[in-house]
Amino acid sequence: MSPKKAKKKTEGGGSNVFSMFDQTQIQEFKEAFTIMDQNRDGFIDKADLRDTFAALGRLNVKNEELEAMVQEAPGAINFTIFLTMFGEKLKGTDPEETILNAFKIFDPEGKGHIKADYIKEMLMTQADRFSQEEVSQMFAAFPPDVSGETLLTSVELLLNYPCVNERRIEHQINI
Repeated sequence: MSPKKAKKKTEGGGSNVFSMFDQTQIQEFKEAFTIMDQNRDGFIDKADLRDTFAALGRLNVKNEELEAMVQEAPGAINFTIFLTMFGEKLKGTDPEETILNAFKIFDPEGKGHIKADYIKEMLMTQADRFSQEEVSQMFAAFPPDVSGETLLTSVELLLNYPCVNERRIEHQINI
């Protein structure tokens, strides 16, 4: 499908996605989209994803992984589709402030990072304990840097570690 046809296909239909976020959030998503749209064509494709991962230090991303990411979208990934996908991923999650407050428990000094060993220990020994396999899956999705630090923001925590959020929801349901 040509980009123009894809654009018409994905932009039609009067999406309500913009009402899901406040203006500040929409602006943050727009900035993220612009950073990821490496070739500046208004769409995120596999090449853009590969370049984004490379910029983040992950050089050996498999084609299958990139293809799976692109296939999550119903069509070409323009900004509206990008925002819709994030809206669906964030549906049912805690507000950002709640996530940031939870993050502060692991980062009381506000450095913006958590030691990988520390978060692993906490997840496996406290409250609703994670198994070794669950922790391994989490770190496989977003490995610590070479110093053993894990650099996280609240959005990264939600999107890169959905098992943390799913476990929290399961725990609330079981109470």
